[in-house]
Amino acid sequence: MIRLFAALSIPADIGRALQPRQTGIDGARWRPLEALHVTLRFYGDIREDVARDLDAELVQIRGHALEIELSGAGAFDNGDGIDAVWAGVAENAELRRLAEACETAARRAGLKPEKHNYKPHVTLAYLRRPDPAEVAAWIQANNLLRSPPIGIDSFGLYSSHQGGDGSYYRLEAKYGLG
Repeated sequence: MIRLFAALSIPADIGRALQPRQTGIDGARWRPLEALHVTLRFYGDIREDVARDLDAELVQIRGHALEIELSGAGAFDNGDGIDAVWAGVAENAELRRLAEACETAARRAGLKPEKHNYKPHVTLAYLRRPDPAEVAAWIQANNLLRSPPIGIDSFGLYSSHQGGDGSYYRLEAKYGLG
């Protein structure tokens, strides 16, 4: 089994601009620069043969180069409490089409449909039982976050691996756009 997701990488200069925002919540596991990305579709743990089928489907995606912009900040609550803070991505029809194409590829490869609505974002930290007041203060301090336009000419299929300091990601395949 291999844990996979499709994502857009965040350029190093944009990631470095986000790093000063990675403070202010006790116990937060702030994501390193190389882990910052915008997920298009999380596929989860899948068999190697299904991963090959998925790759064959993703290779067929046709899209145009696009630009995205980071905009705003927020948090995710998994029902048991707040578990992540993120930088948002401004609404973008091309990005949504690309995410939908990644969803279609998953279904063609035999994977179950995604249950959650697509919410493009860059996870900045994972949290374990944070103080809600600290999270609220962090969101308020970062809710005007804006990035310059980020040119996107490819997306990748990444594997996720657990390490001593949390998960790390490896690019398994890259797919061009445009």
